[in-house]
Formats: sequence, structure tokens, C-alpha cells
Amino acid sequence: MKRHTRGFTLIELIVVILILGILAAVAAPRFVNLTGQARMAALNGLRASVLSASTLTNALQVAAGLASNVQVTAEGLQVQMTNGYPIGDATGIERAIRVDPGTYTTGAAGGVYTFSVTGAPAACTFTYTTAVSPNPPVVTGPPAAGSC
Repeated sequence: MKRHTRGFTLIELIVVILILGILAAVAAPRFVNLTGQARMAALNGLRASVLSASTLTNALQVAAGLASNVQVTAEGLQVQMTNGYPIGDATGIERAIRVDPGTYTTGAAGGVYTFSVTGAPAACTFTYTTAVSPNPPVVTGPPAAGSC
């Protein structure tokens, strides 16, 4: 009696490996830039949070009838204000948005507060500049796509 073994021949295995290699070479470039796109999306989300927090704290101050430099309480935290908007430091805009230090990096210099995604290239940032009367604060950035 003859026994027939079932399985793949060497040629069949090589063809399958070759097809998988071609698919990987075609598909890989599509997924290479996902990290940069995710960083840009996170930065845009943070930018929207900064703009919203700035507007909401201004509304809190106006609704309470407070002077433009009096701090407001937002969700139990005292937010330092100047000219009706949060100041550009850790006691102002950072408190208003509650930045997650594990995800975002922040830094202040002369009324300009810089936000970036932790681990991102240096160009992947945007800035919040403290309001100067009679103008609201200025948010600049984020960079062009591909910088993150």
C-alpha cells in the first residue's frame, strides 16, 4: 500500500513567500507616515482645546463681571488672566486646558507658551501668545503637514 502525504511543495511555498513580499513592498509605504499624521491630529486637537479654553475663561470672567486681570475659577482651578484671557504660562492657559504631561510638552518664554507632542520633531509645535489689550491672544501654528 502506498501512502500519500499531503502538504505543500517547495515551489508552492516559494511562490507564497514571493507574493507576500510583493504585497509588503507595496503596502508598507502607505503606513510609514501614520505616526506623523497621528502627531499632527493630536496637535490640532490640543490647539482646538487651547482656543476653546481661552474663549470659555474669557466668557466666565465677563459673565461674573470681573475686571480683565482678575483670575477665574475653571473646574476648581484658579486661572490667571490678563486683558480678559488666560496668561501664557502654567498658571494660565495650561491650567485652563489641563495638559497631560505624558502626551504634550509645554514651555513659556516672555508671554509666549509653546505646545508640542512629546517625542515629536522640534518643528511640530504651536504657540499661544498672551493677550495684549485690546486684542485677544494669538495662537500660531501648527506647522504644515509633514513636519510632525
